[in-house]
Amino acid sequence: MALSEVAFHTGVGDKIGYCCRLLRKAYRQQARMVVAGDAETLTRLDQALWLFDVRSFIPHRRLAAGQAVPPALLRTPIWLMEPGARPPVQGILLNLGPAAVPKFESYERLIEVVGLDEADRLAARRRWRAYEAQGLRITHHAQEGQ
Repeated sequence: MALSEVAFHTGVGDKIGYCCRLLRKAYRQQARMVVAGDAETLTRLDQALWLFDVRSFIPHRRLAAGQAVPPALLRTPIWLMEPGARPPVQGILLNLGPAAVPKFESYERLIEVVGLDEADRLAARRRWRAYEAQGLRITHHAQEGQ
């Protein structure tokens, strides 16, 4: 499957809370998602997903580099993928890291979540230009501090 869209969600004041809302929506729509980011960010997201919505559970698993996935867990719809891990599913890629995710082209969609921090914004601009240079279609969703 070829990448059909890159979407930048910029101006996000609370990246973890925003991602929880995106993942809840994706889960309700039965989408398969991989979330890429550094270990610290994924730990915060993992904890937030357990506490985010007391009325419903958002099933997810964390995957470290080199970790094997038991076949029984392949049905899990949301994977939190540390750098170097091999994603067990394809579908939508949600990037919380400062760099492009290796092999991002193999996903059907890519969502980049960009916070208010200047370093985050500069890194996102570099990724935007790189995606644009590859001829990818980019959409922009300004959040204004949400």
